[in-house]
Amino acid sequence: MPRRLLPTLVALVLGLAGLGVGLGYLHRIFAAEREDARASLRSRREALEQYARASLGQALREGLDGARSTLAAAKEDPLLAAPGLYLREQGEQVLPRLALFDTAGDAPAKERYARLRAGTEVADEDEGPWNERLERMALVEQSLAAKDRKATLLSLMALLQHRSRFVLASTRDLPSLLVVLEDVAARGDVVPDLMQALVRNGLVDGQGGGRLEGLQRLLLLKRSRFTQEDFDFLRAKVAALSTRVGVPVADFETRARELATSPLPLPEEVLEPVLARSGWYLEPLQGSDVRGLALDLPGLLTGLTREMRERGLLEADGRVALPGDAPVLPLASLPVAVESSAWARGEEALESRYQLKTLMLALCAALAIIIAALAFVAQQRKYRFLELKSDFVATVSHELRTPLASIRLLAETLEWRVAEGADAKDYPARIIREADGLGFLVENLLSFNRIDKGRWVPKLAPVRLDELVSNLRRDLESGAPVPVELTADVDARELNADAQLLRLLLANLARNACAYNTRSPVRLRIQTLSGGRVHFTDNGTGIPQAEWERVFGEFYRLSGRDGREVPGSGLGLALCRKIARLHGGTLRVAASSPEGTTFELTLPEYRPDARSTA
Repeated sequence: MPRRLLPTLVALVLGLAGLGVGLGYLHRIFAAEREDARASLRSRREALEQYARASLGQALREGLDGARSTLAAAKEDPLLAAPGLYLREQGEQVLPRLALFDTAGDAPAKERYARLRAGTEVADEDEGPWNERLERMALVEQSLAAKDRKATLLSLMALLQHRSRFVLASTRDLPSLLVVLEDVAARGDVVPDLMQALVRNGLVDGQGGGRLEGLQRLLLLKRSRFTQEDFDFLRAKVAALSTRVGVPVADFETRARELATSPLPLPEEVLEPVLARSGWYLEPLQGSDVRGLALDLPGLLTGLTREMRERGLLEADGRVALPGDAPVLPLASLPVAVESSAWARGEEALESRYQLKTLMLALCAALAIIIAALAFVAQQRKYRFLELKSDFVATVSHELRTPLASIRLLAETLEWRVAEGADAKDYPARIIREADGLGFLVENLLSFNRIDKGRWVPKLAPVRLDELVSNLRRDLESGAPVPVELTADVDARELNADAQLLRLLLANLARNACAYNTRSPVRLRIQTLSGGRVHFTDNGTGIPQAEWERVFGEFYRLSGRDGREVPGSGLGLALCRKIARLHGGTLRVAASSPEGTTFELTLPEYRPDARSTA
């Protein structure tokens, strides 16, 4: 048979190989379509992200350009508010303004103010400019004491000219000017505009000496020259003087309070416009100088998201985000991400279509393999059927020829002996036995065919098991080819069955036991158990456990213990199982060994309310 199946197998393999190549190319086409669709989706997303990046960068640059004038003015004017502005020059933070106080630990300005107010301040011999300053302060005091308005103004102007020519330490200059202006405000009648300028904005020196800063601006500008105690003391004094002369003081107090204690934690080196996640946009200037603008980054992204939604570029649930955790982001390569459920839906749709197409290919491949396997199995079964048919014809022919030949030989011998007047011996009985065997074989064939075709409807009726055993004993006594001892341990149980079929079932089990047996006599035992079970035990050669189920196959025959061929059609046990199933019961090998085999037959028991069917 393998040679007959080889062409079929080769054709199926070649066909499957060709189909596999075709399905592989088709799968590559589907994969390429998916990648193209993904690339298109990715391209659209990248275009939106590029738009969002450009819009965000433009908004940042425009915001900083709009604050340029304020930044320049705040750099020059310490009284000007500079919220959200950043400026670093020569490595030092200018804006936001820092509280850069002297850390000496004492309060020289406060102490000098006390000495000046008490009139105990004395200059050393090498302190000429300071000695001159003290002299001019004394002239102002004398003019105030004399209540000479003109002299007071002239002495005050002389003092201011001296300040413009000589730059003294702030711990001397500011307390001295504060003492003079406090005295002038308390006792003098000087021009109000002059006093307001000296307290707040300062004066421009007409002789090209530069600008003379007012007390408020001077204290804020020179804050690093004072200790914290000095600065607080002078701030309170300047604020009180400002109130006395009618100068605004709120912004001065605000600037003094908002001085930062430490520089902002921003990158030291800025080579290109960058965005800090802490909320600052920075641009480099000349050298190491940097300017920047504070921003509400979440609000900026929310506004950009709203704009893109209004333009129809984003879905209702889409948003613009800055993924990652890098603290500083270059503006030219901002990692802007446009998040939207549309991307996920698009990816899911692509993957779903791809998986569906792949599943269809897999189903086609599986279907092709199943069809090929079915075709191979069908071809195999065809050849197997032909072999079984041939074996069956040969077996049946042999089984029919043997008893027919024996009958003819015995009949001829009987005829010759009768003609000669000799003793006929047991020839008639042997002829009957061979005829019975031939009849049993024919009955098996006909019964198997009728049951297999569904043309035998069992006539169910109550059947006593002990009567079946008695009939089997009589059949064995008259037709068994070898001596048989049959013992029965059965009760008066009644089975709901067809008596003819059960008699045929037991006869087949008994003849099988005789055929596969090397002992004499053949011992058979029938025993009833609970649950409608009947055990049929013999002392034959046994059945290997691997063959327990195969022996019920059609035309399947086991070899004898010594390898000899056992006569029979191979239908006995198959017919027995069909009879059991026809009654709604079962037949199986319960146990087997070289000492014998036990078959277990389970049939429904008879109940009085059961009805027979024709």
